[in-house]
Amino acid sequence: MGNQVFMQGNEAMAESAIRAGCKLFFGYPITPSSEVPEYYARAMRERPEEGITFIQAETEVAAFNMVAGAAATGHRAMTATSGPGFSLGQEAMSYMSAADLPAVIVEIMRAGPADGEILAAQGDYFQATKGGGHGDYHLIVLAPSTVQEMADFVGLGFDLAFKYRTPAMILADGVVGQMMEKVVLAPQRPRKTDEEIAAECKSWATYGKPADRQRNIVTSLELQSEKMEIINKRLQEKYKALEENEVRYEAIDCDDADYVIVAFGSSARICSATVEMARAEGLKVGLLRPITLYPFPKKPLAELAARGVKGFLSAELNAGQMVEDVRLAVNGAAPVEHFGRQGGMMFAPDEVLAALKEKLIKK
Repeated sequence: MGNQVFMQGNEAMAESAIRAGCKLFFGYPITPSSEVPEYYARAMRERPEEGITFIQAETEVAAFNMVAGAAATGHRAMTATSGPGFSLGQEAMSYMSAADLPAVIVEIMRAGPADGEILAAQGDYFQATKGGGHGDYHLIVLAPSTVQEMADFVGLGFDLAFKYRTPAMILADGVVGQMMEKVVLAPQRPRKTDEEIAAECKSWATYGKPADRQRNIVTSLELQSEKMEIINKRLQEKYKALEENEVRYEAIDCDDADYVIVAFGSSARICSATVEMARAEGLKVGLLRPITLYPFPKKPLAELAARGVKGFLSAELNAGQMVEDVRLAVNGAAPVEHFGRQGGMMFAPDEVLAALKEKLIKK
């Protein structure tokens, strides 16, 4: 059992990443994620015995590609950024996906478009779940709603990344990254030597050419279309396996619900209060919180629609992004509406309830 502390979301995640074996962090400061590189910088200075390396790159482009290079050697590496920085890292994201490189990328969302505002928002859902770079690829996307999940999901992200050899992303908004809560930190995992890492990843990692095997090549490029199609088909099989085995979600009061709110991150925290308010008024309202934004919980939503839920409200801090995946999952079996705020504005529980009544219940 780990120790219980009172920590900020970003810092709890950074400490948990170190405890999960991520001793390599490359980053460029950007609000509201800057506490992550700051934490790694302090840890490198104050805990030299742990072998932590932090490099402040000249740009996010460099940081993302440093992560790719470290991942290619089988080491656990991470970067953290926000919207504009994540945009700059997209080429590296599609490369790591195509080259089967496991890593964890953290994005603490801020308002956009472009530089936008430094307050919380959820407008990067499309970029994270639909592939912000080019080509047919996906990232594993975990969406924490508490500081405890910020701490827990970084270890889970690395485990999934190495299991499927693909990048995993922690997508949180500025509220979750900046808030402070009680959190139980997992114990330190035993530190692995370079030799142990090489032995575990010897079938694919690039760490020199020992006499006992052929050299490994990390690449995303094939000049023959037939070979490139084989790579793409293999990636699609990986994504199919993710969709079959790694869907995670939380359902609150959905068993008897006539209406279901769908929300993630800080929006889900707000909407849990909406459910309580609605139930107090005699309205049977539930909340489905996707924990994996990719793979998305399509089947649970479809099952709720088939059971007879009368309508779904996708509550997001954007103009309407996740609502498209909710509509695809429900597939016309029930009305699906969107309610959101933008530009760094948050909604309140009573605003969500009012939107639910206006858009669905009173129709």
